[in-house]
Amino acid sequence: MKKITRRAALKSAAATFTVPFVWRFHAHAAPLETVLHASFGANGMALSDINDLTKSKNLKLVAVAEVDDNRVGDIKKRFPDCKIYKDFRVLLDKEKNLNSVNVSTPDHMHGPIAMSAMNRGLHVYCQKPLTQTIHEARRLTEVAAEKKLITQMGIQIHSHPIHKLVVKLVQDGVIGKVKEVHSWSGKSWGDTDPKPDRKDKPPAGLDWNLWLGVASERPYIGKVNNQNYYHPSNWRKRLDFGTGTFGDMGCHILDPVFGAIGVGNPLSIRSELPGPNDYNWSLDVQVKYVFPGTKFTTDMVELTWYNGKVRPPAEVQKLVGRKLNDQGSIYIGEQGVLYSPYIAAPVLLPAEQYKDFVMPKMKGDDHYLQFVEAVRGNDKTSAQFSYSGPLTEMVLLGCLATRFPKTDLKWDTKALKFTNNDKANAFVKRTYRKGWEVEGLSS
Repeated sequence: MKKITRRAALKSAAATFTVPFVWRFHAHAAPLETVLHASFGANGMALSDINDLTKSKNLKLVAVAEVDDNRVGDIKKRFPDCKIYKDFRVLLDKEKNLNSVNVSTPDHMHGPIAMSAMNRGLHVYCQKPLTQTIHEARRLTEVAAEKKLITQMGIQIHSHPIHKLVVKLVQDGVIGKVKEVHSWSGKSWGDTDPKPDRKDKPPAGLDWNLWLGVASERPYIGKVNNQNYYHPSNWRKRLDFGTGTFGDMGCHILDPVFGAIGVGNPLSIRSELPGPNDYNWSLDVQVKYVFPGTKFTTDMVELTWYNGKVRPPAEVQKLVGRKLNDQGSIYIGEQGVLYSPYIAAPVLLPAEQYKDFVMPKMKGDDHYLQFVEAVRGNDKTSAQFSYSGPLTEMVLLGCLATRFPKTDLKWDTKALKFTNNDKANAFVKRTYRKGWEVEGLSS
């Protein structure tokens, strides 16, 4: 199996990991002929999501909310009948006949927009990470279940056959019970510099107040070292708007880990490297989780995440016996090792031990069509919030831990708090800007 580019891979693919799901419709109900859909975001990842969702002949894009007039040109050309709004709240108030939405904005607005849509009974496709805070992820999961809504998180690799193969190999016990996992990304969505002391004029067409949304007011900052400081992409580096590399890629790379070994919430989390500064996520991260055992693991199982320039220790890399891909995971079992480069064929080690092993053939799914058909009543989603909410919580716990280097944080998932660090608890939930409160999240 050849190495596959991420863009190509994200067009296909659902893990064999099974999670509870409740249909909103009755078995005898006729499928919905046309799904009336709105997008929050009009360019970048939002445009990619729109392109894939509208490949279904049964979905019609009727409205888009985009805070920057400079980013709606493609939508106007391709969907001339689509209504364009700036404020997502106005769109939701005026478009009374919607069935579903996609939320493809900067991370800090995922939770507020998704919850606002769900409060109106709309089905939601939301980009990863599902939310920016642990509290938001928990609440979206709860409300989706209460309202029996169709949901899907934009972790398209989840539906790829390679993802399914990794999950199957682990759950079939091919390497025995898993003792530890090491996962990494070479990306560096962070910044060690302080925030520039500047107040620039936003470009014409950008509503800076709407872009800030639930975040506190601050001046717009334009280009720094020939790169836009916030909009449209470097917000991922900023504490108030993104989740750094960990939140960005952790939801992809840790998805098969989470699904394969069946872990839930960790007993403890520890970050080993210097954390973020007052404004930006750190470039290099190393965080270790300790989980209680599952039927696929030993009694206790450890997961260590690395990003930036950091990688698993030499003794772990030696088990693989080759240069590591820029992103991936290594599963260490009681009987063997599974090396899983990101969106590339997994390798069983030692090679001599598995020379006669025949890799199972797995069939992928279309992650987007799966959502559309579930909304219509013909299918169910595989990355619904009952699955992707807990996955996001796990990832965000690691992001939060980087704020407290060299500290063992003990986590109580039921209470949604750390039992040994009140300062860390302050980051489980954020306070929304006055006037931007959202029912179900702000109370």
